[in-house]
Amino acid sequence: MKKLFKLILNTIPRPLLIRLSYVARPVLALILKGEQFTDPIDGKSFKTFLPYGYGKQRNNVLSPSTLSLERHRLLWLYLNDKTDFFTSLEKKKVLHFAPEQAFYKLFRNQKNLDYTTTDLFSPLADVKADICDLPFKDNSYDVILCNHVLEHIPDDTKAMQELYRVLKPGGMAILQIPQDLSRTTTFSDDSITNQKERAAIFGQYDHVRIYGLDYFDKLRSIGFTVIEEDYTHKIAAELVEKYCLAKGEIIPVCFK
Repeated sequence: MKKLFKLILNTIPRPLLIRLSYVARPVLALILKGEQFTDPIDGKSFKTFLPYGYGKQRNNVLSPSTLSLERHRLLWLYLNDKTDFFTSLEKKKVLHFAPEQAFYKLFRNQKNLDYTTTDLFSPLADVKADICDLPFKDNSYDVILCNHVLEHIPDDTKAMQELYRVLKPGGMAILQIPQDLSRTTTFSDDSITNQKERAAIFGQYDHVRIYGLDYFDKLRSIGFTVIEEDYTHKIAAELVEKYCLAKGEIIPVCFK
């Protein structure tokens, strides 16, 4: 039954899977309830997570309860364990781009956060805005979260400049991106127009580049001080497996 269930899930296109998962979360969480894997965001445990991904799907990565992926759980662990994001006595002004379902209600309900969401299209956005032309004043936010957005932006230099502009001096921006750590330099090629070919090369058809190790230096060139936080190597190996994290994923923690 378990193998049949996985086989069925693997045949569902990713956009449809995420929509179905959101609607069916309570049922999925009940069916998959177990002890082998745990979502640290809500503490619920399951016998397996769901598959997810364009083309070749990654197995055991989508949490049935919060719909978090590896990057979301890693970010939550870092914020919870290594920052005062959840515990600060002084209210933090937070700007969250393209807010994820895994975080939206959790962050919105934090009494210590003055929480603003922004995106051009998301129904969860408080402010509809172009990341390359933000309607916010200079030095406005203590924390900026921008998770897997910049790879969609043709002029990522302008977007980074805007992120730097609206971040307060001393503020923190976490700017996660899909990254090929075997690449020294970032790759893009606008001449590739076939969607399947783009998905195979860039990870998704709507990604305009695949970032390499030079991503961190590009952020530094904008003015950020960047910590390349290899946080999965600071967590016990058994927890990396239990939380279904992507071992070796680097969190770009940026300061102004």
